[in-house]
Amino acid sequence: MIGITDIEHAAEQIAGHVVRTPTVPSPGLSALLGVPVTAKLELLQRTGSFKARGATARLLALTGAERAAGVAAVSGGNHGIALAAMAAALGVKATVVMPGSAPARSVEIVREAGASVRLTDGMDAAFSLATRLRDEGLTLVHPFDDPVVIAGQGTVGLEFAEDADDLTDVLVSVGGGGLIAGVAAALRARRPGLRIWGVETEGAEAMSRALAAGGPVPVPLSSIVSTLSAPSVSQLTYDHASALVTEVLVVSDREAVRGSLELAEHAKVWAEPAAGCLLPAARRVLQRVGESARLGLVVCGGNTTTGDVLAWSERFGLR
Repeated sequence: MIGITDIEHAAEQIAGHVVRTPTVPSPGLSALLGVPVTAKLELLQRTGSFKARGATARLLALTGAERAAGVAAVSGGNHGIALAAMAAALGVKATVVMPGSAPARSVEIVREAGASVRLTDGMDAAFSLATRLRDEGLTLVHPFDDPVVIAGQGTVGLEFAEDADDLTDVLVSVGGGGLIAGVAAALRARRPGLRIWGVETEGAEAMSRALAAGGPVPVPLSSIVSTLSAPSVSQLTYDHASALVTEVLVVSDREAVRGSLELAEHAKVWAEPAAGCLLPAARRVLQRVGESARLGLVVCGGNTTTGDVLAWSERFGLR
């Protein structure tokens, strides 16, 4: 299990390379949901998501030989963007394997950052190719199955605990579980009484299925939210979620896109559906815990185009 000392060490290492993102009360979301809401704005992080934290922590931990050989990663978008940009900043050659379903703009950004992009037919094939690259000598920077990466993501929770008072419930999006594992470890250490809720979208239910099964299981992927679409969680992230997370809630893609529109209208932030899914889940949490709640939302990223959101809105009848 990742401990608070691991996360504090990661915070020291990555300071100066990443942004300490704003933690702000949101009057608009508070009015929308009817309870005080505080948002941790990781969409303002370098590369547009929290992923820069874990990627930087892992890159800084490379040996000289590993730096010389280069790194590889699998990504539906944000992890690849983060690794490409931070590797370029630190002078490390990077290869990013992405499924063909990854947003075109994300692929373009990875290439513009200087990384080599390898496209595959799907996420399963992407992980298989990344494994081959690892066997060929590259260091695989896993998006979630790495204690150093999880500790880096945990710095989000460390900052949230330091900057927000009187929270009762914190909601965190879940793909492979690296973010919620790190955030939960930090918050449980600093604020033991907090309830921590994970949020997934239908068709990207790796953690909720794992919790129901008693361990990681492969899941079919069909969600439009590629940044949450892990084919399974890892034993490492499962162990953290099963021990530290209150529950993982599942919302529809339509609700996630609607949440992105609501974040734009009420919170004045441009967030991707991986963050938009927090709002429908927050309503469910409030039904469970009541109106005395004080919510914290980890707004994990903003790497989506206006065209994508408009197309999804039309598809789901939200325009």
